Amino acid sequence: MVDLAKITQPLSLDRFGPRRTGPLVLELDLTEGVADEAPGDPIGQLFNRRRQHYLDVVEGIRRGARDPEVAALLVRVDTRSLGFAKVQELRACVADFRSTGRPAVAWADSFGETGDGNLPYYLACAFSEVAMAPTGLLGLTGLMIKSTFVKGALDRLGLDYEVGKRHEYKNALNGVTETGFTDAHREATDRIVTSLGDQIVEGIAQARPLSEERVRALVSQGPFLASEALEHGLVDRLAYRDEIYSDLLARVRGDADAEPRLQFVSRYHRKHTPAQRPRPVGDADHIALITATGTISLGRTRRSPLGGGTVMGSDTVAAAFRAARRDPHVKAVVFRVDSRGGSPTASDAIRRESQLTREAGIPVVTTMGDFAGSGGYYVTLGSDAIVAQPGTLTGSIGVIVGKPVLGPLLERYGITSETVGTGEHAGMFGSDRAFTESEWERVNALLDQVYDDFTAKVGAARNMTRDEVHEVARGRVWTGRDARERGLVDALGGLETAVRIAREKVGGRALPLRPFPRQHPLDRLRQHESSEDPAAAQPQSSLSAWGPLRHVAAVLGLPEGGPLTMPDPGRVR
Repeated sequence: MVDLAKITQPLSLDRFGPRRTGPLVLELDLTEGVADEAPGDPIGQLFNRRRQHYLDVVEGIRRGARDPEVAALLVRVDTRSLGFAKVQELRACVADFRSTGRPAVAWADSFGETGDGNLPYYLACAFSEVAMAPTGLLGLTGLMIKSTFVKGALDRLGLDYEVGKRHEYKNALNGVTETGFTDAHREATDRIVTSLGDQIVEGIAQARPLSEERVRALVSQGPFLASEALEHGLVDRLAYRDEIYSDLLARVRGDADAEPRLQFVSRYHRKHTPAQRPRPVGDADHIALITATGTISLGRTRRSPLGGGTVMGSDTVAAAFRAARRDPHVKAVVFRVDSRGGSPTASDAIRRESQLTREAGIPVVTTMGDFAGSGGYYVTLGSDAIVAQPGTLTGSIGVIVGKPVLGPLLERYGITSETVGTGEHAGMFGSDRAFTESEWERVNALLDQVYDDFTAKVGAARNMTRDEVHEVARGRVWTGRDARERGLVDALGGLETAVRIAREKVGGRALPLRPFPRQHPLDRLRQHESSEDPAAAQPQSSLSAWGPLRHVAAVLGLPEGGPLTMPDPGRVR
């Protein structure tokens, strides 16, 4: 029976007084995936609604480290959507959080049940406590880079590839021209996997009470059962999710009257980020963050809402730099690059606008993501300083041109074609025939010119002689650590390091970092006044021709990028 007295009794004013809130525990679930950039279009936002924005995660953890209301950090570890450099940047953020003395707990049901647990465990070792389920597996087995070669299958089909490159380390199309590693390909790949493997061993040894020699010995014995991982000191405890959560919440509760609260890092960051007017970017001085990811191409930046990835358009990135030069409140630019390269002309257009921005008195500091090779390295050459993670893959200063020759295969199945042209070279880039001798002369002239121009710009930007550049170029890929030792990179670190350098270059002013340009939603609908309109720096959505199959297309050598394309090192496991 309903108690009318309770319904009609006067409301207590205590309900409207200040609410007691308990300690805040920041939570991060990396199994949901992390996106490089937040989609700007409604379709992309719908398809990526569960994915966190990577920079929100990074900045959220660093913000929490300085917030007295935050008592702990709890992360479910998974790195399927993260590359080596991003893992290292997250490790640095966690180290920053731990420096405050607050607990940072990493947990996983299993660190790679099929042995692919090296990166997840490397990330977990940055935390003050590492936990896993009692039935889990720790797949610490060492790194491996696997490259696939399909030339044998193509030969059976009667399909040939013609490839020209500068120089021997430029192996972006070796998968279709070779049946195995060339000496140069093996040398470069071995150095990459050795450098990355050393970094993992060092990171684990620094975090656990183990020597580097002991870690190397354990790597050769993995994978480990949960009980073995605990016995060897690789994890701190075996526990299920409910035990991990209840124990941590009880620990941070202490003598507090109110219960601890959980909040995802990305939501916490957005809640505490002051709202900014769409345009102008703001009425306060700041550092502009310009991001550029994906294959480099002429035209506008294009993003596929269906998972086809991002194409870095030179027009869009160049317009962002021009807008930054015209904005009186932009005092410096941090340029974040994550790209394997693409078109040399597009890469040079972006480099030029970065250089003009620097020459206009606005410092430009580039920070590299997982990849910044070939054209992805080219676009950094206009900046004042280049920052890379030790595990970033960069360099690849070289050039490559290739095409499939489908004529014999098509003829086998009765498919023929005829052409009518006005010049001897009209169809030289067609796939129905091989290059003629005179066409090869033009291809080689192109390769020589692009390589000479590329290396000359590297020499001017990095204060190196032509011979010094050629020694570290020739298409070779380096880790960020090796690249710094060879003068291709100025500092090791991530976004925080780049921001610190940018602040130093503007007199030590503690300027905030803001994504740039920040535009009004209606800019997507209205026509731009000119190419100088800040709205021209807005990416456009488009459906990729290959969509989610773009990686398969790249393996088959189909034309997704351009002559300045960094070789795919294969999957790092």
